[in-house]
Amino acid sequence: MSKNFCVCDCSTINASLVEKVRESMPDERVISTLATFYEIIGDSTRCKILYALSQCEMCVCDLSNVLNMTKSTISHQLAKLKDLRIVKYRREGKAVYYSLDDEHVAQVYSISLKYITHTV
Repeated sequence: MSKNFCVCDCSTINASLVEKVRESMPDERVISTLATFYEIIGDSTRCKILYALSQCEMCVCDLSNVLNMTKSTISHQLAKLKDLRIVKYRREGKAVYYSLDDEHVAQVYSISLKYITHTV
């Protein structure tokens, strides 16, 4: 089966366009952090956790019950998400409640989920 690839057949480079894109390109640290962000949220367990937290703030016990996973598994995944500032937590007595770190995380997740459900 052949695949249709579009290949540029020109030899002229639009120098001003190339320079404009190069100048606007985020630095390597930002690109690397972005790639790590997608790598971290690219795990199905963490995606489920993010979905649950997009609905409401939850403790590890509640997340464990929603996802039918051990508290240890949930805690391990939350630690990865917390390290990258994708989720945050607050203490209330002995309980620890997790939520999405900010509205940007919620927006990225929501847009991604809409895109996927639209294409599936």
